Amino acid sequence: MTDTPQKIGLIAGNGKFPFLVLDAARSQGMQVVVAAIKEETFPEIEQRGATAVYWLSLGELSRLIETFKSEGVTRAIMAGQVKHKQIFSSIKPDLRLAKLLLSLATRNTDSLIGAVTKVLADEGISLMSSTVLLEPMLATEGVLTQRGPTDSEQTNITYGRAVAHHLSRFDIGQTVVIAEAACVAVEAMEGTDATILRAGEIMKSPSLGKEPSTLSRALTVVKVAKPNQDMRFDVPVAGLKTIETMKQAGASCLALDAGRCLLLDKEALLSAANEAGICVVAETAVTHIPHHSV
Repeated sequence: MTDTPQKIGLIAGNGKFPFLVLDAARSQGMQVVVAAIKEETFPEIEQRGATAVYWLSLGELSRLIETFKSEGVTRAIMAGQVKHKQIFSSIKPDLRLAKLLLSLATRNTDSLIGAVTKVLADEGISLMSSTVLLEPMLATEGVLTQRGPTDSEQTNITYGRAVAHHLSRFDIGQTVVIAEAACVAVEAMEGTDATILRAGEIMKSPSLGKEPSTLSRALTVVKVAKPNQDMRFDVPVAGLKTIETMKQAGASCLALDAGRCLLLDKEALLSAANEAGICVVAETAVTHIPHHSV
């Protein structure tokens, strides 16, 4: 009797994350059925050896379920971002998704994807942790670059982590940008890169003058997981583009949650950070959130 290869579904959003999951699954001998989101997924997904690739619009929840059922998929992974602002786009949800959207008390990432997850489970399709095949890519605790944080950057990290963890409880965003223990920018629907660039623009504003008078304008980027992060979806991710964006914005330090943030292209990311003199550090999240006093 020969073992039949495991078959899993992959709901693919944008970026490289879905490609990494697909490659990892195939390397373990799994058959992968990809549900690629037309509005998000890179077209190159078709050239990565999936058993099948189906292109679905973001609003086609019923078709997603029908596709996986017809392929005999009972376990799936959701990988890659679907921009939160898409819920306000001109994409027409099918009847099933429309009812789901209208039933939600809040329409943040957790409630929306959590509701979709429940619908999938009710149809016999369970969502696996998006990092189950990518454990080596999770940020490990400690300083990951050639240099550690300066005293000023560490102060920013401590304050930034407290702010970010408070905000993440409301699923507003997972990133804050700090300078001299002052919160410069908070992530909302625009995404991490846009938040970092916005912070850079604030610090380069003509109204501030060309040179800082007393306080440094170097930015520290703090990205955290939610207190009860569901590792099946919306896992914090940092990649080479994060470092490139930080360079553009004038950010000198990136702080992450150890064990709960994926580093895409880890070697390239850390190499670029070292070249730019950017510190990357990961700390284990604390359950108690300290009060910041001045």
